[in-house]
Amino acid sequence: MDMTDYPIGLGAADDVEPLRRVIVEKLTYAAGRDPLIASDRDWFVAAALALRDRIVDRWLSSTRSDNAAHRKRVYYLSLEFLPGRMLLDSLNNVGLTEPMRLALAECGVDLERLRAAEADPALGNGGLGRLAACFMESMASLGIPAHGFGIRYNHGLFQQIIRDGWQHEYPENWLSFGNPWEFERPDIAYKIGFGGSVDGPPSIDNTSPAVWHPEETVIAVAYDTPVIGWRGRHANTLRLWSARAPDPLALEMFNRGDHVGALGARSRANAISQILYPSDETPAGQELRLRQEYFFSSASLQDLLHRHIRQYGDLHNLADKCAIQLNDTHPAIVVAELMRLLVDEHGLKWAEAWRITTATISYTNHTLLPEALESWPVPLMERLLPRHMQIIFDINKQHLDALANRPDMPPLSAVSLIDEHGERRVRMGTLAFVGSHKVNGVSALHTELMRRTVFQSLHQLYPDRIVNKTNGITFRRWLYTANPGLTGLLCDAIGPAVMDDPMALERLAPMADDAALHERLIAVKRSNKTALAALVAERLDIRIDPDALIDVHIKRIHEYKRQLLNILQTIALYHAMRAHPTWDWVPRVKLFAGRAAASYKRAKLIIKLIHDVARVVNHDPAVRDRLKVVFMADYNVSLAEVIIPAADLSEQISTAGMEASGTGNMKLALNGALTIGTLDGANLEILERVGPDNMFTFGLTAEQVAERRRRHGAPASVSPALQEVLDTIGMGVFSPDERDRYRDLVADLVAGDWFMVTADFDAYAETQRAVADRWRDRHAWWRSSVLNTAHMGWFSSDRSIREYAADIWGVPTA
Repeated sequence: MDMTDYPIGLGAADDVEPLRRVIVEKLTYAAGRDPLIASDRDWFVAAALALRDRIVDRWLSSTRSDNAAHRKRVYYLSLEFLPGRMLLDSLNNVGLTEPMRLALAECGVDLERLRAAEADPALGNGGLGRLAACFMESMASLGIPAHGFGIRYNHGLFQQIIRDGWQHEYPENWLSFGNPWEFERPDIAYKIGFGGSVDGPPSIDNTSPAVWHPEETVIAVAYDTPVIGWRGRHANTLRLWSARAPDPLALEMFNRGDHVGALGARSRANAISQILYPSDETPAGQELRLRQEYFFSSASLQDLLHRHIRQYGDLHNLADKCAIQLNDTHPAIVVAELMRLLVDEHGLKWAEAWRITTATISYTNHTLLPEALESWPVPLMERLLPRHMQIIFDINKQHLDALANRPDMPPLSAVSLIDEHGERRVRMGTLAFVGSHKVNGVSALHTELMRRTVFQSLHQLYPDRIVNKTNGITFRRWLYTANPGLTGLLCDAIGPAVMDDPMALERLAPMADDAALHERLIAVKRSNKTALAALVAERLDIRIDPDALIDVHIKRIHEYKRQLLNILQTIALYHAMRAHPTWDWVPRVKLFAGRAAASYKRAKLIIKLIHDVARVVNHDPAVRDRLKVVFMADYNVSLAEVIIPAADLSEQISTAGMEASGTGNMKLALNGALTIGTLDGANLEILERVGPDNMFTFGLTAEQVAERRRRHGAPASVSPALQEVLDTIGMGVFSPDERDRYRDLVADLVAGDWFMVTADFDAYAETQRAVADRWRDRHAWWRSSVLNTAHMGWFSSDRSIREYAADIWGVPTA
């Protein structure tokens, strides 16, 4: 039975004809196209605008009712948002999928074709941005008034092009044909200052107001996108900021003949909202990153304060009516900026401003990696944000003075906002911690490691501040939209309640041994795998077998995520297949996808190694197509929606203690994939729920990794299988055009092995053999698959948001 047999929203059959008329009107009068010659893109725009009208009605009514009830509002600040294509997800949420399909069919247009015509918004990189999008959708679904704030990047992170196995970066052009979901708000614009000088005493004295005279001003212009919740009950706002110069053209310079120089200020301002994560390898790159973070933080704070004053007329109750959530360390400058606005612009006393600031702000930490905690050179801060540097010094003085007489005081250098070792730097993670009333990790293990490592000294001083809020995913996107076949099967097997209550999935568990259910699941999975195989053939001209075990490793390319470990084991499997061609090998497809940061040379080298191995393995007749290696470029939400429902095995093999949570693990397990993973991040919580018999775990624990690193030791020896792999790579078997291409990579593994690749290799290879054994036992595999799906309800982002709302924000939920 198909998912469409179960009504999931407010749509009805009598919506079809009115919807068809509106679509044709939008095509004609908004897109300016004749239906006889309109392209799929034209029809997509018309359909999106017709749907947007329905969403706007609920959006405006939600805003009116929230304001009338004086409900507390959440402001979610994130440098990334990855909503994915919005047409089908929004149709599902408002219950108009089938009416839209039928209305378009009457016009001779296929909804699936239009879905492919929509560009993925290039507003994020990976899990951080996708989590932000899941949380925005869940807040709308739970009726929590919320604004998401970010940057409207013109060209996103980058478009990943693979040429001869090497990653190349090109600008994303997702806005080339416009964005029908957004509303430009030129009337909502704020001045953002940089540089200049400051008049006045330190803020903490507050004897007279300080006056900042910025040398440069940039204008932040708002673009709003409504975010509709499940069944269309509530809608919130995603507000993204675009940077503009106050004067688009220096006319006097232009008329003097300096046509390029006349556009200098415009180019400098526009650079702020051009791309996500510009390289920070140069001083100019570092400055641009800081400009981006301050730009969107200041614009967002000015906007929310303006809204609050307009509604309440007073800022003293800000914490009662607003909750500001910092999604990772990027917006940490919010702490200093809110203090500046309250003290300098609105005349509050320092003590009252600090009370309001700390009561309003909370901070989510997403990583223990030092580079992601961010720190900025004090000279850069003094030059670019001189008033904020003063405020940070004042916060630090207040913070350290308050601790001076405590008997449990750790060394001042450990808790200071200023790192005095070498070049003086501002610790942005510490600023966010000190300026927040709650700091949360995103998995139980990650939160405990925060307490024991990066924030150990601060946790000693503020033992109640760090709390755990394990990440979650929205089932509306990652089950109902991405896998309608499985959704229909679940509704048929356990009832339509699963559409509204993720915990209803538990009803599936007693059916884990049902052979008839297994056969239906196999049919759904094979259909999804056939769709993936078609996409692989279309993009890469590689044929994969839908009946093979689809083993996927889909995430940002980073040494700690250990794509290298995976490809080393792939080589070992290849060697074994060649050595024993008559054995009963399980056909397997090793599928990789993910971007490497543009300046991350080792990660880009790993991508090249994957391609070099693929070129050899995929063309070797000795393996008889029983092993294929595939790398799918330009990984995004839409590609994930094809891969995840088709996956059999989910690779979650990060170095233990380095993955904060992960959400790909949740999406894949929800869709019935079995996990092979380390005891890291949310893997541990998945293990608790699905049970050790239904998940493949291996490798060193976080404590064992830490102990090995303390001893600065690499494994004394490697197994013969691994040695053969390393020798093969080192001798250039996979890189005959450049025999020493991977010499340094192999040498580093043997000499240092910081990410425990060689240390975990044998355990990983053995566990992969256990995977193959389970695959051969058809009943056992599908029993485990059923139990994975059945026990994923707890990992809904609705549960995560309810916990944030109750424990951090103090807001009710529907």
